[in-house]
Amino acid sequence: MLLRHTDDKIIERSALTINPAKTCQPIGAMYAALGIHRCLPHSHGSQGCCAYHRSALTRHYKEPVMAGTSSFTEGASVFGGQANLLEAINNIFTIYKPDVIAVHTTCLSETIGDDIAQISSKAQEEGKIPPGKYVIRASTPSYVGSHVTGFGNMVKGMVEGFSAASDTLENQINVIPGYVEPSDMAEIKRILNEMQIKAVVFPDTSEVLNTPQTGKYEMYPKGGTTIPELRSTGRSRRTFALGQIASGPAAKLLDTKCKVPCTLLNLPIGLRNTDIFLESLRQQTGAGVPDSLRLERGQLLDVITDMHQYLYGKKVALVGDPDHLVALTQFLKDLDMDVRHVVTGTPGKKFVTRIQEITGPKVNAFEAKDMFHFHQLIKQERVDLILGNTYAKYIARDEDIPLVRMGFPIYDRIGHQYFPLVGYRGALRLLEKMLSALMDRQDRDAAEESFELVM
Repeated sequence: MLLRHTDDKIIERSALTINPAKTCQPIGAMYAALGIHRCLPHSHGSQGCCAYHRSALTRHYKEPVMAGTSSFTEGASVFGGQANLLEAINNIFTIYKPDVIAVHTTCLSETIGDDIAQISSKAQEEGKIPPGKYVIRASTPSYVGSHVTGFGNMVKGMVEGFSAASDTLENQINVIPGYVEPSDMAEIKRILNEMQIKAVVFPDTSEVLNTPQTGKYEMYPKGGTTIPELRSTGRSRRTFALGQIASGPAAKLLDTKCKVPCTLLNLPIGLRNTDIFLESLRQQTGAGVPDSLRLERGQLLDVITDMHQYLYGKKVALVGDPDHLVALTQFLKDLDMDVRHVVTGTPGKKFVTRIQEITGPKVNAFEAKDMFHFHQLIKQERVDLILGNTYAKYIARDEDIPLVRMGFPIYDRIGHQYFPLVGYRGALRLLEKMLSALMDRQDRDAAEESFELVM
């Protein structure tokens, strides 16, 4: 493999990225838009951009991902894409009949300066948006941010497009789940249901990108947050934002726009973060924690206690999205594992500080870095386990280190759509995956005389 020639000497690079540890904003925006019921994402740019974004999501979820495109040609690139978008809005509502079109920009439309708000207003004035239908938007050029910030920008666009302040509050809360899997969103809703808390979870891709095979294609599956639910978010009593980067901007806008106070939490990955999530819900809503969730917590604790010796002191390297990495680092630290390298490709503030607050200052934590840099860190200090997406498999193979897949994208395994990582159930699954990887390696490397039936 070519990666075997990676040098461990790190040279600061200011203008060169080698194997990025992220993907582009429109992918996150498209994913968020799919979490609205009967919504068709729309890529304002070239056909190639839209095809790539759809392909990335389709390969990750093994589900057909539909989206529209403004189909820029040379003319639109020079004179602007207003005519293309106006025609696209009219065609989409006429032919495909969604309730919402969620427009996200691309590098090209941002570079030429298309004003999506003005174009949307013009479409409304010209009657291209039918009564009871909506167009929302997000600015998502690929040359800044990542898929995580693109997700956050589109969720913020949902608040801008639907939420309205009211003097009359409803007995409900908002939960913005962050850039997580459909299975995670379903698990968050299950936890809320177990606690008998009425909540609007948005966006919600459960039963959209993990649908059953029925033999019949549904362009708009039954899942997703409905328009009435989105419109009611400004009347909720509080917003819980899970993950600062992906969920924070929308929660803060809801506070500013509609005076809905927000609680910003880490993703509920692992024992401690799930405890904090449930305790925050309990304090803010008055709901009790049912025996069913206490049972799940006890089962997780039992496995941690039983298998602690196989985890203690194991060195781990993490690469992925910042919200996931902060929560995962805390979980691994609580398991007495030794987190050595933490790298995200997403630019952001205070990421390194947040990691160091959990692990101490000796950890190698970096934001806005790439997979090449991550590989160099592992070359400098070897670890026992890697947690990352499918692209980390090349490093894992070349360095002969076990890999547990998590995050986006995962192209070569199945299960992330159906089995959560959040909550106590998700922590138990992640714990099992890490233990299996480490114990499989122990079995593989054991000498004949120490190959044990019971480990």
